[in-house]
Amino acid sequence: MRLTWVPSLAVALLFPLIAEGQSRAPARELSRDTAAMSARVRSLLPRMTLEEKFWQLYMSPGDRTNITHDYSHGAFGLQIPPAATARADAQRIAAIQRYFVDSTRLGVPIIAFEEAVHGLRRPGASMFPAAIALAATWDTTMMGAVATAIAREARSRGIRQVLSPVVNIATDVRWGRVEETYGEDPFLSSAMARAYVQPFAALGIVATPKHFVANVGDGGRDSYPVSLDDRTLAALHYPPFRAAFEAGALSVMTAYNSVGGVPATQNRRLLTDALRGTLGFDGFVISDAAATGGATVLHMTEPSTPIAAQHAFEAGLDVVFQSSWPQHRPYLDAFRRGLVAPDVIDSSVARVLRAKAQIGLFDEPYGDPDSAAWWNGHANHLALARRAAAAASVLLANDGALPLSPSIGSVALIGPDAAEARLGGYSADGVAPVSFHDALRARLGDRMRYAEGPGRALVRHVLVPAGRLDVRASFFDNITLDGAPVAERADSVIDAHWTFNAPARGMHNDWYSVRWEGELTVGADSVHEIGVDGTDGWRLFLDGRLLVDNWHKQSAGVRTARVALPPGSRHAIRLEYFETMGNARVRLVWDAGVHDDHAARIDSAAALAARSDIAIVVVGIEEGEFRDRGSLALPGAQESLIRAVAATGTPTVVVLIGGSAITMPWLDDVNAVLMAWYPGEQGGSAIADVLFGDVDPAGRLPITFPVAEGQLPLVYNHLPTGRGDDYVDLTGLPLFPFGHGLSYTRFSYSDLRIERGSGSDGDGLTVRCMVRNIGTRPGDEVVQLYLRNELTPIAQPVRRLAGFTRIQLAPGEQREVTFRLGALEAGMIGRDGRRVPERGRLVILIGASSTDVRLRGEVER
Repeated sequence: MRLTWVPSLAVALLFPLIAEGQSRAPARELSRDTAAMSARVRSLLPRMTLEEKFWQLYMSPGDRTNITHDYSHGAFGLQIPPAATARADAQRIAAIQRYFVDSTRLGVPIIAFEEAVHGLRRPGASMFPAAIALAATWDTTMMGAVATAIAREARSRGIRQVLSPVVNIATDVRWGRVEETYGEDPFLSSAMARAYVQPFAALGIVATPKHFVANVGDGGRDSYPVSLDDRTLAALHYPPFRAAFEAGALSVMTAYNSVGGVPATQNRRLLTDALRGTLGFDGFVISDAAATGGATVLHMTEPSTPIAAQHAFEAGLDVVFQSSWPQHRPYLDAFRRGLVAPDVIDSSVARVLRAKAQIGLFDEPYGDPDSAAWWNGHANHLALARRAAAAASVLLANDGALPLSPSIGSVALIGPDAAEARLGGYSADGVAPVSFHDALRARLGDRMRYAEGPGRALVRHVLVPAGRLDVRASFFDNITLDGAPVAERADSVIDAHWTFNAPARGMHNDWYSVRWEGELTVGADSVHEIGVDGTDGWRLFLDGRLLVDNWHKQSAGVRTARVALPPGSRHAIRLEYFETMGNARVRLVWDAGVHDDHAARIDSAAALAARSDIAIVVVGIEEGEFRDRGSLALPGAQESLIRAVAATGTPTVVVLIGGSAITMPWLDDVNAVLMAWYPGEQGGSAIADVLFGDVDPAGRLPITFPVAEGQLPLVYNHLPTGRGDDYVDLTGLPLFPFGHGLSYTRFSYSDLRIERGSGSDGDGLTVRCMVRNIGTRPGDEVVQLYLRNELTPIAQPVRRLAGFTRIQLAPGEQREVTFRLGALEAGMIGRDGRRVPERGRLVILIGASSTDVRLRGEVER
């Protein structure tokens, strides 16, 4: 069956409405009947050799261009290197798929898989706002439309699994992957997960919610260990996964971290008791990339990779995900040695084959190049990306400076983020990215003037590049450089990062030393500072003289010495390093070519602002996977830039680019602040739409913004405290609470009514209220319903989100808003981790944020 959709059908098919609570359309409803699928699995399993079974349980990036990679036994799936265009990509994937269908013994098709957190991460695909931005829309219909567009682009190419969505709860905003999530609340995250998964399931694509479970630990650090009881996991972390499964997700990815001391990939409590038992999941479980063996080299709970594989499969893992084809060897070895029981293998293979049948892969294994060329980067998708970015924009503060008048005289636009159009993590390049600079220029012409400002980083030193260094590296299996080296090699750059791995073959990952010795050649720029950026301890010699002596173990950082090295000069260099504990980082750095002119850049930007009617400063943060933040402040000299611009007296608007919270000690100095997130490839136009009032800002925060890092972790739905919330030098309240966001108009709330259910839902509730636009402009309001159980046998959150809806009202218009709560939704999480109806007083709070409560009611249950 061809997948081409002709243009005449495009508009009708493009954006089906997927509202919260609508009955789902999972893949199993669109695929072959259950009996036929079971028969297909039963017919295949007995015919499969051990190797054929293994390869249905191994996934990795790759294709068939490397003849040393033997795929003759088939494969679960491949992350195929992309082609330059969507059409060529579909052709490449189809050609590889054709080999597995036509040339392997059993003809089992592969699942081509890819990342798709906020757009398919392949050339030519549309890039939408980051996941956290989509959550900030508080609009499941919008999320469903975006997911439909992504799913169509993926399916047309032949991509049949996406490693998305990320439904981890963002309990600490220092975590670098907050941008990939739907925020800190399980109810909002569940609603967004459901809306994301449904279109993929409907188009026969396996959605893979991740990472199971609780992927952020103490300090907001990625994949740090977590120790949470079953009740906390059930109340906070399981709900979005459950929602994704109910919406049709056929797969789930494990986490890198340990939970309760057991790596998530080998954790029976998670993968069998919780997933198969509590959550009733019947799909297949994949590891995160290289996570299965992580129990051996990181968690240190397994003696070898084959044993780690054995325990992972016994715990409930189905598919090993690795970074390359050669890495399969220890896992296949586990199968050949009989470490994994035959019934365990067969159960996993059956789940994989059943999923392939459910999505119709056996009958429709190919994409369609014509459809891929049509749907990827479709004009309607780009228009949707623009609407989604505008809907996600959160107006954090505004003293009346916004919206801007179209007739404004002159605008100073400042900051590299205005011109870069950053898309955030897990992004492709986009089809036609529009920066805010270009969008504003299109509106204002020469009335807009631009200054780059100092940027997001203060660069004082850079890595001594290849071509400037010719050294011999000698590796010793002691910390004193004694004896003969274990290994030697030539290096042209010193830029080492040894985490769980040893620096050389035959060595441990701790208790070693290294000596680099040779010649340094200065380039066209003089060198005034040279040193080392890395972990202690080390010492640096230049021309036989000890420049810096840091021969002790304490911390990490940059230590340099002043020198005077003229262009073209040559010098003898020796760097000695030792490591006692592992996780080492060593970089030889200097200041050649570095020009620290941030003060001049700030002065130039401020001067431009002083000559303008308004200044718009666009600033951003640095974050991402394995890029957690110790500070929530704007990096570099951006805070100084904002203060300098505001000090000119010119009205100042700050636009924030990023995927998580930012502290704002400069907040009182400026006139307005807009959180634009990573707004996708049409984000520049969307920001202009909001700032000029073409679109009312109605995004709401899906995370809490703290005043300072010392408050973290800080979430709105915490349990009651034993005493108080405040510090001796700081409030316990946030800077901006969960659910916060302003509008260009005002809304009133009235007429709260609480009605009891009847019949089989006698413990359910219907909650109604009236919302009126009392301003002079049309606008959107996000009406939020929170609950609090007054007296419970076990502590419950101080408040929890239980409903929301986004409505649009004209000036003077009012509308009745209705929320329906089932008995369990209005109940509580009991000691066993299950939600149960609770008798007693239930407090109902309705408002515009988790703290901006406009209506309050109570009901006895």
